[in-house]
Amino acid sequence: MTFRDLHTLEHYSSVVDLQRRIWGAEYADIVPAAIFAIVVKRGGILVGAFDEQDRMGAFVFSLPGLKHGRVMQWSHMLGVDEPFRRSGLGYRLKLAQRDRTLAQGLDLIEWTYDPLQAANAHLNFARLGVVAEEYLENVYGESDSILHRGTPTDRFVASWYVASPHVERRVAATPSTVPVRAASLANVPVVNPTRQEGEWLVCDGDPDTRHREPRLFVEIPVGFTAMQADAPEHASRWRLVTRDVFLSYFANGYRCVDFLLDVEQGRGRYLLQRADD
Repeated sequence: MTFRDLHTLEHYSSVVDLQRRIWGAEYADIVPAAIFAIVVKRGGILVGAFDEQDRMGAFVFSLPGLKHGRVMQWSHMLGVDEPFRRSGLGYRLKLAQRDRTLAQGLDLIEWTYDPLQAANAHLNFARLGVVAEEYLENVYGESDSILHRGTPTDRFVASWYVASPHVERRVAATPSTVPVRAASLANVPVVNPTRQEGEWLVCDGDPDTRHREPRLFVEIPVGFTAMQADAPEHASRWRLVTRDVFLSYFANGYRCVDFLLDVEQGRGRYLLQRADD
């Protein structure tokens, strides 16, 4: 795949078609070509990935924004068509977005993602080095996307400080060496009890939001999209439990700094750390 910055109406129309293939024909929140045309002229970043037949298979799109009076990039969409998934293409597009943001003299990219999507959490924290300290409840309302329908659209705001030493270390490492965890994490408490019920990891009782240790773990399941479709009662429970956990701990000075994925066990763990630690 080769990456190109997109600047023509033809390319914008191709991105519109690609959105419909990825999120489904009924998806109502397609970004139209007219928005790309204006945003790109005023500092937006739109990068497409093309195969050897010059077919666009993926894209990433961000637009300039302000945070506490500082200019940054807000990454609105990253989409990869089905034939090109599970190839590391999304990761490479994020690195391309980072390069272009640094070239603009900026040091922050932010975006939202579903904190119950373990694969996305692994990419964002373990591979890219984001942090998160903001949780948004049902920010997009009920979704008609085939990828998101069934539960409230709660989201983390991922903050990617693209010039920081932490991010430099994460993006410079290989998948086999990222990340190196401290041995002290072995004794970090898990705040939400879970158990295996058939093929699903489910919530087992209420979480404990009273911990005040410097570091804490929050467990989530692998395969949340399938759970939404096949076991919606478990998916809804996961949404409500983790919403309570993250809102409580963020309000008490914690933030998410890492994610540990265990595909064999069907679970992942967010590492929360007190901001003053």
